[in-house]
Amino acid sequence: MDKAENKRAIIVGLFLAIGLVVFIVGVFTLGSQSKSFSKSIHISAVFDDVSGLKTGNSVWFSGVKVGSISKIHFIGPGQVDVRMSIDETSQQYVHRNAGVHIGSDGLIGNKIIVIDGGSPQAPVVQDGDVLLTEKLTSTDDMLKVLQQNNQNLLSITGDFKLLSRKILQGKGTVGTLMADSAVGNQFRNAMSNFERTSATAARLAANLERFSSKMNTKGGLADKMLTDTATFATIKSAANQLKQAAANTTEATNNLKTASDKFNRTDNAVGVLLNDPKAAAQIQSTLQNLQAGSIKLNDDLEAAQHNFFLKGFFKDRAKAKADSIKKANKQ
Repeated sequence: MDKAENKRAIIVGLFLAIGLVVFIVGVFTLGSQSKSFSKSIHISAVFDDVSGLKTGNSVWFSGVKVGSISKIHFIGPGQVDVRMSIDETSQQYVHRNAGVHIGSDGLIGNKIIVIDGGSPQAPVVQDGDVLLTEKLTSTDDMLKVLQQNNQNLLSITGDFKLLSRKILQGKGTVGTLMADSAVGNQFRNAMSNFERTSATAARLAANLERFSSKMNTKGGLADKMLTDTATFATIKSAANQLKQAAANTTEATNNLKTASDKFNRTDNAVGVLLNDPKAAAQIQSTLQNLQAGSIKLNDDLEAAQHNFFLKGFFKDRAKAKADSIKKANKQ
């Protein structure tokens, strides 16, 4: 074998050695990342939708990669069983009441399994356990909601555009108020009247409040009328007396009316005097005759006193009367 062939053999062997080293390093590196050379347990979770999850994707717990997805298969209609390999060193931190949901490695990264929650009081997961899944809003769901919101916003914008156009055209009550100056002035006048009415109502309420406070003042007439039974009894008695006086007045008025009615009739003496002119003239003539007769009688009596036969009688009678008066004065 010549020198050139030896050199070629050495180069080939060197390349083979380097390739073998790279292969071994790669195997250990990949094994380290997938934890192929560490002890692990297998747990699983059942999802309705795995959203593109693949075998080999990572399993995270509290922000730390603790395993990988080893198998994905259907177990029923709309049910997908995801089998996970969890590093045995992380087993003690994952509890059976922990929840499992599908997340993303970054905004648009690979899908991953995220284990979160769980309380220290619950037992630690064991090989073959099934964890409960949590339904989280996916990116598709958020996009659907966003799309629906965009449609609603577009509809609202269209309605507002149509409404604003009608307002500018003077249609509807608001449009009329904005376009018709007369209606606008009437509306302003109505608001002014409403404001004045509100002010009047406020003053009335204030006056009513002051009146009620005076009514509630201790010792006042209203307070005594409402709270003092003696005062109330006195007022009640006075009211009863006033009522009786009114009744008496009514009775007297009725009696006076009855008497007045009798005076206007001719079936009694007073009525005849007031209403019969002929009878009144007769009575007046009789009174005149009586007056004339009394005057004549006085004259006759005076003449009798000067009569010779009766003069002594009247003189003795006057003397006896004078003696009686004198005797009474002495006593």
